[in-house]
Amino acid sequence: MTTLPDTMTAIAITEPGGPDVLKAQDAPVPTPGPGQLLVRVAYAGVNRPDVAQRNGSYPPPPGASELPGLEISGEIVATGPDTQRFKVGDSVCALTSGGGYAEYCLTDEPATLPVPEGLTLEEAAALPETFFTVWHNVFERGTLKSGDWLLVHGGSSGIGTTAIQLGVAFGAKVLATAGSTDKCTACEELGAARAINYRDEDFVAITKDITDGHGADVILDMVGGSYIDRNFSAAAADGHIVQIAFLEGAKAEVNFVRLMLKRLTYTGSTLRPRTVEVKGGIARALEEHVWPLIEAGKVKPVLDKTHDLKDAAGAHAYMEAGAHIGKIMLRVT
Repeated sequence: MTTLPDTMTAIAITEPGGPDVLKAQDAPVPTPGPGQLLVRVAYAGVNRPDVAQRNGSYPPPPGASELPGLEISGEIVATGPDTQRFKVGDSVCALTSGGGYAEYCLTDEPATLPVPEGLTLEEAAALPETFFTVWHNVFERGTLKSGDWLLVHGGSSGIGTTAIQLGVAFGAKVLATAGSTDKCTACEELGAARAINYRDEDFVAITKDITDGHGADVILDMVGGSYIDRNFSAAAADGHIVQIAFLEGAKAEVNFVRLMLKRLTYTGSTLRPRTVEVKGGIARALEEHVWPLIEAGKVKPVLDKTHDLKDAAGAHAYMEAGAHIGKIMLRVT
């Protein structure tokens, strides 16, 4: 058996602030508890919740690691009591509650998945946060079905590129908003029927026009702010609007009459504080319904740029600059 070190390199948030507060430090290698796995991290994904945690607006849930990082890939090097499926030496990817920006990370076995056949560890690390989020919000909460119109805001983001591909793969017709010609082109290359440049186009008018007045059956929104009321206008009767973030703000003036007249469902969720059992249920659904699509080459994570672990600050600065298309990754080992 491989002897594990006592300490590891990890990226700590030294205080709330900008990217420069992310510092490489020595930290103890964690020990897996009941139902947990210890993974030697190969790659970690960079996500908006990491940025929110860094600036002090999204603290980790009780009991979670204070280190940022919600998705990883790598090799299992130790298992805790009561683990059943995975063993030392297995290559996996996992959704974590924190701690991914480190050489070693604990995962709960139910939220851990095998690396899909044909994917690299770098690609596999780009799956958990976005695919868990999209599956739960678009398909479980949004009830997207074949033939529906799906409107994805932030279509060129990691979440957006995933939602476009999964929507198309399951027979939906997809519209997406993005902020540049290049980003709109990328959305359409992934299968969107029409990408809308929100800087100079009205997504409400275009959604109604493209759908012949029907509107979007499901809207996935991470923007909030002024988009909330406009989503009510763009939605189809009996449509579902699912809120997953508020990049433009969480407060808005909204005409709720449309919610009544259209019989809309307005919902939302956060993933990180959910129970292991809930995350495990999403993982099993992904493995059953989505992993075969990935292994068949019909769906694939879109990678933009990879930074070394010690350049986590650079990765965050790059994310906040907003030029990326798809996922930003950290190379750990």
